[in-house]
Amino acid sequence: MIKTKVLLVGESWATSATHYKGFDQFGSVTFHLGAEPLVAALRDSPFELTYMTAHETAEGFPFTLEGLAQYDVILLSDIGANTLLLPPSVWLHGRPVPNRLKLIRDWTANGGGLAMIGGYFSFQGIDGRARWRRTPVEEVLPVECLPYDDRIEVPEGFVAELAPGAEAHPIFKGLELPLPLLLGANEVVAKPGAEVLASLPASEGGHPLLVTGAHGKGRTLAWTSDVGPHWLPQPFVDWAGYAPLWRNMLGWLAGREA
Repeated sequence: MIKTKVLLVGESWATSATHYKGFDQFGSVTFHLGAEPLVAALRDSPFELTYMTAHETAEGFPFTLEGLAQYDVILLSDIGANTLLLPPSVWLHGRPVPNRLKLIRDWTANGGGLAMIGGYFSFQGIDGRARWRRTPVEEVLPVECLPYDDRIEVPEGFVAELAPGAEAHPIFKGLELPLPLLLGANEVVAKPGAEVLASLPASEGGHPLLVTGAHGKGRTLAWTSDVGPHWLPQPFVDWAGYAPLWRNMLGWLAGREA
């Protein structure tokens, strides 16, 4: 069986902490992965996942269309545009390199499946620092980013509302609905012609949660909540539909939905 090759970009971070103990203090640094639930969901599946962490992305993400062509689907998740715009060659040495945001746009137009997954450094992100607005990647996505901090924090949780007839979409095939509780999302605006499959409830503004679209020969998708905790809490991960939902999304993006 030929597997669908998926590149997950981001979903990692390092934390620096200072510990105070009376007169004394010391520091520690820890490293964290945020997509382990998705990694587990894709084991023994038709999908071959490459997990490129945020710190690897600056130099590890391909600088050519040929390099991107080895993947069928790319997921950008909780990583800002600057990581792709400012590799060490540019930031430290002032040397020009290909603009990888434009490469993503062109790769999608050639038939790739591109998705952006929500998070503090997705879409426009916390304090507007994700900086995807008005980029070549935003051109491709089925949604527009806001020009400011776009987080919608819902600590009490919300249940997504599906659009009429959305249950019949391949992304929801075999799922027992409704979707479990979510704790937040990025606020975006669906583009004309995009298909909004699920939204936040009207009490939380009715903003898009799951949107699909197309760019050239490629398919595009926006999931404005998280891939795992915290916005997507553990009960959602434990839900029997978690793995089928993500597998369905990836199959649809690759044009290989059942």
